[in-house]
Amino acid sequence: MAQHVKASIYPSELREFEDSQTGAHIYQLTNHQSINHNLYFLTPSFTVDQKHLVFTSYRSGKPNFYRLKFPDGEIVQLTNADGIHGYSGIISNDGSELFYTQTDTIKAIDIESLEERTLEKFDEGNLGECSLSCDGKYIVTAMKQSDKSHVTVTATDGSGGRVIHTSQNQTIIHPQFHPNHPDLIAYSGDPAPRMWTIKRDGSENRILYQHDNNEFLVHETFLGERDEMIVTHWPYSLRRISLDTLEMNTISDFNAWHIASNRDGTKVLCDTVHPDIGLRLVDVETGKHHPICFPQSSCQGSQWKKDRYAVAEDWAAAQQAGDREKALSWMEMKVDTVYGPQWTHPHPSFSPDERMVVYTSDVSGHPQVYAAVIP
Repeated sequence: MAQHVKASIYPSELREFEDSQTGAHIYQLTNHQSINHNLYFLTPSFTVDQKHLVFTSYRSGKPNFYRLKFPDGEIVQLTNADGIHGYSGIISNDGSELFYTQTDTIKAIDIESLEERTLEKFDEGNLGECSLSCDGKYIVTAMKQSDKSHVTVTATDGSGGRVIHTSQNQTIIHPQFHPNHPDLIAYSGDPAPRMWTIKRDGSENRILYQHDNNEFLVHETFLGERDEMIVTHWPYSLRRISLDTLEMNTISDFNAWHIASNRDGTKVLCDTVHPDIGLRLVDVETGKHHPICFPQSSCQGSQWKKDRYAVAEDWAAAQQAGDREKALSWMEMKVDTVYGPQWTHPHPSFSPDERMVVYTSDVSGHPQVYAAVIP
């Protein structure tokens, strides 16, 4: 079959080894001299039955989605299009479809038949990552359109979507549905204050924590199905905040970076940098943490050496101010050296059974997708 087109089939690229420091069994799932990365760390890359894993690869010269039969099955190319957001993919609750954004359009593709659906088109918009409501009925995305940032909600049945909120002075990024409440959305604001929640109908938009650009809060997400969120106070600590009382407390004082919770909110998975002490599993109640494995990714981005958000002078120093203004965020920039490139970060996520973690590492010279069995 012709290469680098939709439905192209590639042989397994599996390589297996043990982590030299923890002994964890590692599956290297891609081995192509291009950018390959897992889905965003806030969503599983595995289908719910763990028979397949979906990832993004630039092997065609642009980001497209691929499916592999875990661990050693063939690789199937799912998409072949321009403008696909490589971190936007999220797998449906039943594992049958992949939802994603393509410039100004939200799409769905059947993972087996490769039949595509267009769910909504926001003309001249620039859409970000997708998050799926726990009942599977809605997708939330951030969008930049007409020099404003918006939160959009779109029905997965194809009945349409709409803008539920427009910010007058912030860039909106990383909106996500609560894992247990289909009407509650959290999103991030830039510049600070960072942490917000809003209802699916656009009501009750509220700030969770008031702070300025000198308190670097990042990578917030829900603490499992609890009515709490977790957030990194970079590079000092991992925190939790109650959605009821808005009281914030420290879980553990260390440089937790990208963070993801298990379903019951008892464990937090994270990567680390400056220093890199590997992928860690944190006990939420005690704050104790131990390494799973050591990806040894290059973890690029000049801002991670600082303890404040990037401001205009940082983007100017990197000569990327123009790119930043055009993109929804650094996630959509072709090459961002202030916070990324993103594919140099591990971005770990749990498998559905929470016995493995999926991550990216460029230790081989190119970013590749890995799965590690938790020791």
